Amino acid sequence: MNYIHPTAIIKEGAKFGDDNHIGPYCVISENVVLGDNNHLQSHVVIDGHTTIGDDNEFYPFACIGTKPQDLKYKGDPTRVNIGDHNTIREYVTINASNGLEEDTNVGNHNLIMSYVHIAHNCQIGSHVIISSATTFAGHVHVLDHAIVSGMCAANQFVKVGRYAFVGGASQIKKDIPPFTRGQGTDYHLGGINSVGLQRRGFSMEDIAEIKEIFRIFYRSGLNVSQAIAQAEELENLTEYQREFIDFAKTSERGIVLNSREIAE
Repeated sequence: MNYIHPTAIIKEGAKFGDDNHIGPYCVISENVVLGDNNHLQSHVVIDGHTTIGDDNEFYPFACIGTKPQDLKYKGDPTRVNIGDHNTIREYVTINASNGLEEDTNVGNHNLIMSYVHIAHNCQIGSHVIISSATTFAGHVHVLDHAIVSGMCAANQFVKVGRYAFVGGASQIKKDIPPFTRGQGTDYHLGGINSVGLQRRGFSMEDIAEIKEIFRIFYRSGLNVSQAIAQAEELENLTEYQREFIDFAKTSERGIVLNSREIAE
């Protein structure tokens, strides 16, 4: 059974699962599909063609599914998809995509803190943490288990790799490889996100193998193409080493190049 506060506005056509809680002054548009056991605390706006899974919590003044802030948008019924078990805090904005060929997508088990902006066509994986006042331009990809600290800004089409840790107040102009940590308005890598990887169950052997690849890319004096070639000559590449190399090979904006000295 759903609970809907009498001050909430639910437009005809919205589809609900079971056991949802719609708090005071929430507004849900006619093309919204809501799964089971979602909790909208108060003053939450779910607009557009938005599909939301199960067990999500939306805090006051979150605004989901509104039109993209993109002059190329032509009024098509573009979409937002949000998975399960997400926490979306106060004043978060998640915009619909700018065209029908791609949706804006948010996965499962994410913590999106207050005042975060996720623009059109962004792709947010699962088990991601995005801290307060961070803003993503269009088409940004944040892959599983990444952490982006507060007050960061990411340019369009930037990709943040799996298990990466981005320090606060960073400006992200190029792709950040998986398993790394870094920070800065002139973003620099500090090394491998060793503590975060250990917390996620990576063995010391796993981390050592990732560091071996990191050193080829950031300690050898090679350019990216040369580093890729040298890394691929290693025998018996592990799954994580291959992921690092493939991320660099497929990067469209190019990976972050500069790196400070670290103690390994």
